[in-house]
Amino acid sequence: MMEDTLLIDAAERFARGEMSAEEKIYFEDLRKNNPELDQAVVEQIFFLNQLEAYGSNKNFKTVLKDTEYKLAGEKFITRSTPAATGKLVMLWSKYRRTIAVAASIAGVVSLFIATLVSTVTKTANPDVRLLMGKMEDQDKKTQHLQTQINILANQTTSVIPSRVVVESKYRATGFIIDAQNNYLVTNAHVVQQFKNNLVVENADEQYTAKVIYVNNATDLAILKITDPSFKSLGTLPYGIRRSEAELAEQIFMLGYPKQETVYGEGYVSAKNGYRMDTVYCQISTSANAGNSGSPVLSKSGDIIGIITSTETNASGVVFAIKSANIYRAIEEVKKMKDNGNIKFNSVPALRKLDRKDQVAKIQPYVFMIKGN
Repeated sequence: MMEDTLLIDAAERFARGEMSAEEKIYFEDLRKNNPELDQAVVEQIFFLNQLEAYGSNKNFKTVLKDTEYKLAGEKFITRSTPAATGKLVMLWSKYRRTIAVAASIAGVVSLFIATLVSTVTKTANPDVRLLMGKMEDQDKKTQHLQTQINILANQTTSVIPSRVVVESKYRATGFIIDAQNNYLVTNAHVVQQFKNNLVVENADEQYTAKVIYVNNATDLAILKITDPSFKSLGTLPYGIRRSEAELAEQIFMLGYPKQETVYGEGYVSAKNGYRMDTVYCQISTSANAGNSGSPVLSKSGDIIGIITSTETNASGVVFAIKSANIYRAIEEVKKMKDNGNIKFNSVPALRKLDRKDQVAKIQPYVFMIKGN
């Protein structure tokens, strides 16, 4: 009878058809007279068939994937790739092929070791028992590797909740006053409409925000965008005027009376508001509910006020909070311990531009305010 340590090698050579005719006849006689050898050969053939089937399946999938990439690159088909919304998804996209290969190797190694151990346990050779012990240790390490791979795969393939899209029947407008720390201003009566979620929206992207300041007397509120996915916009292109607007001064505004930015024009029709209220000025223009919080700008692109309300008994009469009140609100926020320091920095980037270019530069800094 051949040596036990050569048993597996002989079984594999027989299964692969690598034996000569004489060896094959001799080996088949041994199988008939040795049930252990016959069982080892059967298991080895099964094992090799499994490996071949697995390899064929992987190769077929690889060919399909390469073909898909090639057709997509040549514009014959389009590939829909979900946007990665978190770090784990990015890691999975980057390393999923490596993880799949590692998992495959671990699975094949485990299957091979299981088959080998099943065969050699039927022998009593001390060298074989020593080899079996080493293989068992390797099997434990492989199983540990498989466990770690499974944990990583579960983490990366688990469904990451998408950002909650807030729908609201009520909308308003706000605009950035600190582009480095992501503060914006709107009306106090706007934020009081929302009891739960509060978001700001621009270019169809929503970002979570929180209220840090409210002054009902001036109808001003300051929000801070807290969403980690929001990218700071840089230096403001507009200034905020400290002095009052002049009578008959031409103005324009941007706001969200509907689900897109709306442009409006007008002029200052009175330097004070309803019943001579000095907090406000009166402008002649058209405005709707969603315009609350809209910036009112001079022809040179400086903010001179914030839309707050309309005169219900007269068409085209709108009231705006004078821009000097924004500076007062900023100073009050600076005195609050937990809200940080608002830094209003701007450059006069709009004065020499035509109106279309002015609006294009201002628009990214104007947001829809929504909540429920």
